[in-house]
Amino acid sequence: MDTFPDLSSMNDPELKELIKALTEEENDISYKRRILHGKIDILRAELVNRMRKDHEEGRDVITGADVQRLTDILAGRAAGANDIT
Repeated sequence: MDTFPDLSSMNDPELKELIKALTEEENDISYKRRILHGKIDILRAELVNRMRKDHEEGRDVITGADVQRLTDILAGRAAGANDIT
C-alpha cells in the first residue's frame, strides 16, 4: 500500500492532481466491483436454477453432508469458524 504524501509539501495543483488520480482509481475499483457482483449474481442464479431443477426431478437438494457441514459451522467446529472477527 502506498504511503500517504506529506500534504504540507504539496502545492494546490499537486493536491488537485492527486485528488483526480485517486478519484479515477476509486472509479476503476468501483467499476470492477460492480462487474464482480454481476458475475456473482449470475453464478448464484445458475446455482438456484440447477437446485430447482434437481428438486423438480426428485433429487436431493440438500444432502446429509450439507447438514453436517452446517452443524459443524453452528457448533464452531468448522475450519476457520473462529477466524471471523
